Formats: sequence, C-alpha cells, structure tokens
Amino acid sequence: MAKTLIAFFSHAQENYNVGFISEGNTFKVAKILKEVLQKKGVDADLFEIKPKEEYPADYNECIAQAKKELSSKARPAIKEDMDISGYDTIYLGYPNWWGDMPMCVYTFLEKRDFSGKTIFPFCTHEGSGLGSTENKLKKALPASSVKGGLAVQGIVAQQDEKRTRALVEGWI
Repeated sequence: MAKTLIAFFSHAQENYNVGFISEGNTFKVAKILKEVLQKKGVDADLFEIKPKEEYPADYNECIAQAKKELSSKARPAIKEDMDISGYDTIYLGYPNWWGDMPMCVYTFLEKRDFSGKTIFPFCTHEGSGLGSTENKLKKALPASSVKGGLAVQGIVAQQDEKRTRALVEGWI
C-alpha cells in the first residue's frame, strides 16, 4: 500500500514580515496539508527536519547564518533520522531563502534514496514564490518525479488559515 510523508523544515522565532512566532510558517502549511489529505482519504505522516544546531531566534542573526551556509553550500547536521523507504509520495516543505531551500533540507535529501518517489514541493516565502527550488529539486533528485509545487506567502500562512487552506486544497 502506498504511503505518504510530509517532510518539512520550518523556522519559528523572529521571521520577516510576521515578527516573533511560536510556530513556523511552513509548519502551519504542513499541518493544513495533512488535514486536507486526510479529508481525501490519504493518511500522511509528518516529519519535521530539525537542524542539530538551531538557527538563532533573532532575524538578522538567523539570515546571516543562513546566507553563510548557502554561500558555502554547507550541509548542517539534522537532529533525527527518517527512513523514507516505505513512502511512495513525499510532500517536501521549506521556506524559500534567497531562491533556494535551507541547507539542512539538502542534508535531508542527500542522505536518502528518493529513487522512484513522487515529490511535491511546497514553500513559504515573502514575495519570491518557489524561486528556483523546483529546478534545484529536479537536479538534486534525478531518479524521482518532482511535480509542480505550492508557494504560500508566510504572512498568509501565519495569519489567514482560511486562505492557506484554500490554497492547499486548490493545489491538491
């Protein structure tokens, strides 16, 4: 029987355009996605990609660290492992940071075999949509099928659950 996974990275604390938050924008979208899939009869497991070393709570410090990781193509260690071998469909969520996924998402991708899996990317952003992340995913996962993604503005995800749900439902 086909299994579905929602794997995501999300950053809480201080975020651009939404201030200090206790639950990250991408996490909010992931939870709604799980509910929408459930209503369609799809039971999806949730897995949060967490870097071993958390990003700073302060926005400016966080982006300084994230930019440094991006420029050096760092692969920060993640806290927990996840066996994806039993999943056929994977929804992959992340914030769009400068047109790319956070480097800990690459750590997650590069440590696993995605061959034959169907990947649906979704991201949160503050104006850049999916950026070039779909193409980067296709390059990083050539043996999988990367489908069209969903981009939800972070402030919408954080402050308008009804609109976020409508965007997710329209995508599914």
